[in-house]
Amino acid sequence: MKLTFTQILLAALLSSMAYAGTTKAQSILDKNVTITAANSTLQDVLKQLQKSSNVRFIYSKNSIDLAQRVSGDYQNRNLKDVLDELLKGNGIDYEVLKDRIVLGRSEDLKAIRQGQIVTADAETEAKLVGIPLTGKIIDERGAPLAGATITEKGTKNATVADGNGNFRLNVSNADAVLVVAFVSFQTQEVVVGSERNFTIKLLDDIKGLNEVVVVGYGTQKKSVTTGAISGVKAKEFEDLPVTRVEQILQGRTSGLTIASNNGQPGEGATVRIRGITSFGNNDPLWVVDGVVVDNGGIGYLNQSDIESIEVLKDAASQAIYGTRAAAGVILVTTKKGREGKPQINFTGYYGTSKPSRRVDLLNATQYATLRNEASVAGGGNIVYANPAALGTGTDWQSIIFNNSAKRQNYELSVSGGNEKSTYYTSFGYLDQEGIVATDISKYKRANFRVNQTYKPAKWISFGENIGYTYNRSVGLGNTNSEFGGPISSALNLDPITVPVVTDPVAASAAVYANNPVRRNNLGYPYGISSIVGQEIVNPLAYISTRLGNYGWGHNIVGNVYGEVEPIKGLKLRSTVGTKIAFYGSESFNPVAYLNASTITSQNSYNRETNRLFNWNLENTASYIRSFGKHTATVLVGQGAYSDNNRYTDGVTYYNLPVTTFADASLNYSIPAVNRIGYGSEGQIHTISSLFARVNYNYDERYIAEGIIRRDGSSRFGSNFKYGNFPSFSLGWVPSKEAFWPKNNVVDFLKIRGGYGVVGSDAIADNAFLSTIGGGRNYSFGTGDTYISGYSPNAPSNPNLRWEETAQTNIGFDAVLFNDLNITFEWFKKKTSGLLQNPPIPLYVGAISNPAANIGDMQNTGVELELGYRKKVGQFNFEINGNVSHITNKVTYLGNGQKFLGGAGFQGIEGGITRTTVGQAYNSFYGYQNLGIFQTQDEINAYRSAKGQLIQPNAKPGDFKWADLDGNGVINDQDRTYIGNPTPSWIYGLTFNTRYKNFDLVIFGQGQAGNMIFQGLHRLDIGNANFTTKRLERWTGPGTTNTEPRVVDGDPNHNTTYNSKYYLEKGDYFRIKNLQIGYSLPTDLIKKAGMKRVRVYVTGENLFTFTKYSGYDPEIGGGSYSIDRGFYMQAKSYMLGVSVGF
Repeated sequence: MKLTFTQILLAALLSSMAYAGTTKAQSILDKNVTITAANSTLQDVLKQLQKSSNVRFIYSKNSIDLAQRVSGDYQNRNLKDVLDELLKGNGIDYEVLKDRIVLGRSEDLKAIRQGQIVTADAETEAKLVGIPLTGKIIDERGAPLAGATITEKGTKNATVADGNGNFRLNVSNADAVLVVAFVSFQTQEVVVGSERNFTIKLLDDIKGLNEVVVVGYGTQKKSVTTGAISGVKAKEFEDLPVTRVEQILQGRTSGLTIASNNGQPGEGATVRIRGITSFGNNDPLWVVDGVVVDNGGIGYLNQSDIESIEVLKDAASQAIYGTRAAAGVILVTTKKGREGKPQINFTGYYGTSKPSRRVDLLNATQYATLRNEASVAGGGNIVYANPAALGTGTDWQSIIFNNSAKRQNYELSVSGGNEKSTYYTSFGYLDQEGIVATDISKYKRANFRVNQTYKPAKWISFGENIGYTYNRSVGLGNTNSEFGGPISSALNLDPITVPVVTDPVAASAAVYANNPVRRNNLGYPYGISSIVGQEIVNPLAYISTRLGNYGWGHNIVGNVYGEVEPIKGLKLRSTVGTKIAFYGSESFNPVAYLNASTITSQNSYNRETNRLFNWNLENTASYIRSFGKHTATVLVGQGAYSDNNRYTDGVTYYNLPVTTFADASLNYSIPAVNRIGYGSEGQIHTISSLFARVNYNYDERYIAEGIIRRDGSSRFGSNFKYGNFPSFSLGWVPSKEAFWPKNNVVDFLKIRGGYGVVGSDAIADNAFLSTIGGGRNYSFGTGDTYISGYSPNAPSNPNLRWEETAQTNIGFDAVLFNDLNITFEWFKKKTSGLLQNPPIPLYVGAISNPAANIGDMQNTGVELELGYRKKVGQFNFEINGNVSHITNKVTYLGNGQKFLGGAGFQGIEGGITRTTVGQAYNSFYGYQNLGIFQTQDEINAYRSAKGQLIQPNAKPGDFKWADLDGNGVINDQDRTYIGNPTPSWIYGLTFNTRYKNFDLVIFGQGQAGNMIFQGLHRLDIGNANFTTKRLERWTGPGTTNTEPRVVDGDPNHNTTYNSKYYLEKGDYFRIKNLQIGYSLPTDLIKKAGMKRVRVYVTGENLFTFTKYSGYDPEIGGGSYSIDRGFYMQAKSYMLGVSVGF
C-alpha cells in the first residue's frame, strides 16, 4: 500500500491524538540510541532506530528512496545527531510531530513547520488517509489467487494478495475504482462505492494476451511472441488422473502426435512434434526447470508439481537449443511458493481399471471346424470328429485380464513464503495395477519435491528446484510381440487346451509326470497344448515363471541457481543442473517345461545395478531496456553439458538350490563356476555452447527476434565438430494500428512468421571413427596355421555432421467477438543430411557400412487451435479444440539407394515396412490383392501379356495378386506402397462447464489418416487360433471377395504375403476423460479451517469410436501402428477429492 505524503502527515497527527499526553520534540531527539549500519538500506536502519529509541517514524515510500545504502556505527549517541549524519546529503529532512518523527523532502514538511495541520475530523480522515478496504481474490472455483495485484485506478496505490488471496488497501474516496489483475485471468474493474469488504472472482483470460509463457532461458508475454508455442497450465490438468506427463499434452496442444507405448502401468508414450524428422531418434528435448531430461526419464515427474508446460514447435523458438532441438523442445516448469501464509493442498483418488475391449476369438467348436476345413483343403484328414462336443472351450483372455485392477494416488503439498523467501514442498504416492496378468504388471512411485527461492536483497536472488522419485515396477516382458507373453499366447493358443489340469488321469500323462512343469498352489499342473507350440504357451505357466521379478529406480533431478541485478534491467544468472539415477533389476528364471519348444533346464538369478550422472552448467546475462514505446531485450549465454555418464554392474547365478525368487534373492553362496559377473561404462557425451537472443518491439505492435547458437559436440569429428543454428522471426499486430476498425469483431490480430535451422546429434558415440573387431581368423602358410585376425568394422568418416532441420513457419493469433480465440500455423520442415549406413563395395573389406549424412526428408502441415468461453448468469462454459494435418515425405536416399528396410513380422516374407523416396517414412509395403478368385475359370483367365498363367498354383478362394512389373510372375518386384502408419490428422476437444458449485469436464482426442497392421495371428504356427473374422472366409463362389479360404500350408501365400488384408484404418476418437465435480460451499468448510473442498468422479478411456478390430488403435513404441498383440490402455473409474487449507 502506498500513501501520499499528506495522508501520512494526517495519519501521524491522528495517531498522536489517540495517546494521553505528548512528548516534546526536543526530548524525543535527545534520546540516546545504539545502532550499527554497514552498507545497510535506509529502511533497515530506520527499523533499528525505531526499536532503539521507541519512537515511530512516519514516511512515504513515494517520497524517499528507502533502498539507498547508508553506513555508520553509533554507540549510545543522541538521536538528533544520528539522523543528521545519516540523512546528510540524501535530500531527506525530518520534523517531530507530537511523539512521531516524519521523514520527507524539505518542501513536504512545510505544512508541519507552518502549523497548518492541527486537527482533523472524520471527513478529513476519509479524504486524506483514505478508505480502508479488505477483500479476497478467487478464481471461478473459489480457490484463492495468491499474487493477484489490486491497484487504485489512475494511481500508483497498489497491493498484492497474500497466499490466501486476501488483501488490504486504502483508497482515496468512494468513487475510486479497483483494478484487479492476475496472469492468465481477465482483468476486472470494481467501483468501491459503499462496500468495504470485497470478494472478487476473476475469470480465465481466453485472450491470454497478458499471459507469460516460458521460452528458452526466460519468459515472454504471449502478446509479443513470434514463434509457434503451445502450452498447458496447471489449472487444465491439476485434478486429472494422469501418471505420466506426456498424457497431459495428448490432444491438448496442436502439432503433437502422442501414442501410448503400451498399457503397462508406468509406461511412457511416443511423442512426435510436427512429424518425423530423422531415421533415428525422433524424441523431443525435455527441459525441466532448465535441466535436460531424456524422454524415457521424464516419468519421475508428478503432475501436481507442474505449473506449466510449453511446446516449442518451430525453429524460431527452438534455435536457442541448437543441436538438440530438431525433434522439438518441451519446457516443463514446476511450481514455486508465493508470499503469504502456508498453503496446504491435498489431492487423492482411488479407483479400479479394466480392459477397454476384447478381441473376438474363435471358441473351441469354431476353431475345430475351421481346422478340419483347412486340413482337408490342404490334402489332409479330418482332425476333430465332433467339433460341437468341444463346446466353447477355454477363454484365455478372461484368464489373463483383470476387471478390477487397483489404482490409487495421493499428493500433499505445502507452500508459502515472505518477501525474502518462498518454498514449495510436495509428497506423492502412486500405486497402479495392470489389467493384464496383474501379478506381473504393477507400478509404484513415491516422489518428493522441494523448490525454494531466496531474495535477501532486491538485487540478488538464489534458489533450488529438486525432485526425487523412487519407483518399483513389475512388467510383462512382452507388451507388443508375436513371440509369446500373456497377450500373444492368449490370442494364439488353441481354445481346446485347459488352463489347469485337474483330472488325475490327464495329470499323470508323461508330459506332466516326466517334466518340470509349472503347477498352481494346489499342485495341479498348468495345461500344455499339444496343438500349438513354440513361444505360445499357457499364460498362467508363463506368469508363474516371472513372479517376484521387479525393476527399481531412484532419480534425483534438480538445479541450483543464483542471480544478481547490479543495475536495473541487467540480470546475471548461473545455473547448475544435474540428473542422478540409481536403478536396476532383480529376476529369477526357474527350471521350467512350458512346452516342447520352451524349456529352461537350469535356473538362474540375475541382479543388475546402474548408475547415471548427467550435469549441465549455464551462465546467462540478460538486459531489458524500455524507452518510450520501444522495448529491447538482449540475452547472451554459455552452456556446458555432459550426459550418458553411465556405469553398469551385474551378476548372474546359475543352478541355485532354490525354486522361487524369494529364496534366490537371499544370496546363497554360489561357486564361482556358477556365476558370471559383468560391467560396462557408458561413452560420455559432451556439448559446449554459446548462444544469444535479441528481442525488439515497438508498442507491442512491431516485433522482431533473432537467435544464434553455436554448439560443439563430442559425437563428431574435427571437420564438423561445431555447428551454427540461427533463426529470425517477425510479428505485426495490425489491430493496434490507427486504421484498424474499432468494433467488436476482431479485437486482436497478430501476424507472425519465422525461419530457422536446428540440428540433431542423436547418434551413436564415435560413429565417425573406425573401430577394430576380432573374429576375422584365417589359415596361413603351408602348414595351414590358424591365425587370429582383426580388421576394421567400418571405414571412418571424419565428415560426419549434424542432421539439420530448416523450418519455415507462418501463423496468426486472433481474438474475435471478445470470446473466440484462434491460433493458426502453417509450417514446412526440411531435414537434410539424414544419418544412415549406406552400402559400400565388398572390396573395401569392411564388415559393416560406415555412418554418413545421406538422405533428406520433408514435413509440411497446418495447425488450428480454437477457444471459446461464455458466462450466462451462474452458468459458465468453455470449449477448446485443436486440429493438425501433417504430411511426411522422404525426398532423397542417396544415389542408387532404392529403399531402406523396415519392420518385419514372423511368418510374413520380405518384411512389412520400408522407406522409399516419395512416400512417408517406414510406410507399409506389400502386395496388392485384386480380390478373390471365385472360380477356376478366373484363375485360367488371369494371364500376362505373353499369355502365361500368372498364378498357376492358385485355387478358387485364393487372393488374386497384382502383377505390377508385368513379368507374368508374382515376386518381390510386385511389392508396392500400401499404407501410411503415421496419422495425418490429430485432434483434441475439451468441454468445461460450471453451474454454481457443480462442474463437468469432457475431454476427447483422436487421429485419422493412418493404417494399422493387424498382426494378432501368429502366421508361422499353422494351428494358432484366429479371430472370428475367419468365420467370414470364402466357402464357395460369391460368398466373399475379401476373406480367403482356410488351407494348411497356404500355397498361394494368402496370409504370408503382406497386403491390405492385414491393414485396417487407425482412425479413432476417444473420450479420454470425463469428470464430474462438486465444490462444497465455503461457509460450510471454513469452520473446519478449509478453504476449498472438491469431490469428483472420473472415468478414463470410457469410449473409443473406431472401426479397428484390435485391442487399441493407439499403438506407439518401437512397433508404431503395428499390432502384434498390443497391451491396451485401461478403462478406469475413480473417486477423488481435492482439499485446500
